[in-house]
Amino acid sequence: MLAVTIVAARWTVLRLSVPMMWSSRLAMGGIALVLMLISEFGFVLWIRGLSIKEYFATRDPVSGAAYYLLLIVFAIMPVFISRA
Repeated sequence: MLAVTIVAARWTVLRLSVPMMWSSRLAMGGIALVLMLISEFGFVLWIRGLSIKEYFATRDPVSGAAYYLLLIVFAIMPVFISRA
């Protein structure tokens, strides 16, 4: 997930010519995170037949913590991408 996050953030920032301002890039990452969570909670939970409560209850503590940390990295990664 980390490798895909880096590649996707780099491609998006370069392709869309996102301004170097950290606020613009953080907003872009935040929007991407919201869209990803909507798709996960909407589509994945529907496919698996789980409620949100069951989803969080069935998460492994170690892999769940790593996943949540990577979600934060996903949201802030555009800030760390340069145009060079």
